[in-house]
Amino acid sequence: MTDSSRTPATKPRVVIIGCGFGGLEAAKALSHAPVEIVVIDRTNHHLFQPLLYQVATAGLPAPAIAGPIRHILRKQIARGNLTVLMGEVTSIDTASNCVVIDGGEHIHYDHLVVAAGATHSYFGRDDWAKYAPGLKTLGDAFTIRRRVLTAFEQAERETDPAKREPWLTFAVVGAGPTGVEMAGTLAEIAQQTLKSEFRRIDSRRARVILLEGAGRVLGTFPEDLSERAKEQLKGLGAEVLTGAKVTNITAFGIHYDTMEPGADGTPVAVSHFLPSRTVVWAAGVAASPLGRALAKSTHCQLDRAGRVVVQPDLSLPDHPNLYVVGDLAHAKSYLDPHNPTPVPGVSPGAKQMGRKAAFNILRRLENKETQAFRYFDYGNLATIGKRAAVAVLDLPYINKRVKFSGFSAWLFWLFVHVYFLIGFRNRTVVMLDWAWAYFTSQRHARVFPDPHALEPNAMLVRVTPPAAPPVSVSAVHPPAATPTSNTSSSAGQTAPAR
Repeated sequence: MTDSSRTPATKPRVVIIGCGFGGLEAAKALSHAPVEIVVIDRTNHHLFQPLLYQVATAGLPAPAIAGPIRHILRKQIARGNLTVLMGEVTSIDTASNCVVIDGGEHIHYDHLVVAAGATHSYFGRDDWAKYAPGLKTLGDAFTIRRRVLTAFEQAERETDPAKREPWLTFAVVGAGPTGVEMAGTLAEIAQQTLKSEFRRIDSRRARVILLEGAGRVLGTFPEDLSERAKEQLKGLGAEVLTGAKVTNITAFGIHYDTMEPGADGTPVAVSHFLPSRTVVWAAGVAASPLGRALAKSTHCQLDRAGRVVVQPDLSLPDHPNLYVVGDLAHAKSYLDPHNPTPVPGVSPGAKQMGRKAAFNILRRLENKETQAFRYFDYGNLATIGKRAAVAVLDLPYINKRVKFSGFSAWLFWLFVHVYFLIGFRNRTVVMLDWAWAYFTSQRHARVFPDPHALEPNAMLVRVTPPAAPPVSVSAVHPPAATPTSNTSSSAGQTAPAR
């Protein structure tokens, strides 16, 4: 099937793949331009990923952080210059300037913006995904919510204390913003939300363990705030294990190694096993598979995470009409043209790239020279739990960095995230839900579909787990060939681009 909507007299067509932060900003920036816009996304909604963990932990309903793409862009659709298609792009044919979507339909473009985002990376161990879901989509959030709440239900049914313990042990792998937020919120659920809702178990006895392969949590934050975040996590009831390199994940728990002093004082790798029936993966991010499709079609370079290495103006070499933005782009900021710096994978970066790509498309239509991308970094935020957060703010006009934590950082984080939500109704819903949760510690989005129908042979199978392996000590240095030995989350920061 081919795209038959092209006629000789039509305006230049800009195709935007993905309606996340970057794609949405590009579409908005082109709203009054003399172009025809086609937005293609595999879902029907724009997702505010920084608050996705709130859906996973039953703090917010899905509509509070997601809005239909057609509703968000309804004014442009009504003006007649924008078309929204729900479909998955399977390939990009740069020779004929077409993208191919599922079903074989070809969509012609004059300019292309690829904002396909990122997915989970299990460091070559994709078989872990069924035991440790990541958090990138609403589907992921629903899966994690179902598994967390079902674990408490299974613990209530279990009469053997030894078999009950793994159901009440929750492990989060990766201590970037997503992992820290998830661990803190899970601890709150166990300590506050569910404490009076079970008769056979005491939810406050549940363990929440955050495992990080690096030496500290929140590796992109200053060390003092990293330490403060660790203290706040412990204050909420979570346990933090740094230097813990995951080596295997099964339905019954996590195997990990730590480096500990040996008898002669030299470090040795000690293997451990943590029995847990609920594991959340927040340790790694990989670029969309469309990056590989672009590399095949354009011979562009990819970095180790599969991101597309772009030109200073966000275009591809030898393809000035093709732009890559957001988590799929390996981009640099040229605030200082002589010392370009990497752009972090956060939502402000994706938004700014989307706007710059649209700006450069318009300049090309006017036969003007495109401009290099300049990223304005206003700082980092990460919430740990109620009244617990850390913040680093860069004040551009006075060239000063401000660091703070605790209640003030949490309050600032709250208002910043609510401000950037799409739509007034969403902001109102979130504010009301958070106000209620703050004063009552209750989470009323605790419903999920029948888990037996969704996962009949997965986590709910009530079988006896294998005997826990004994603690073992390996050679002085752990095997360098182990591809899964590093679970540091520094490459997977999803803070606001998330």
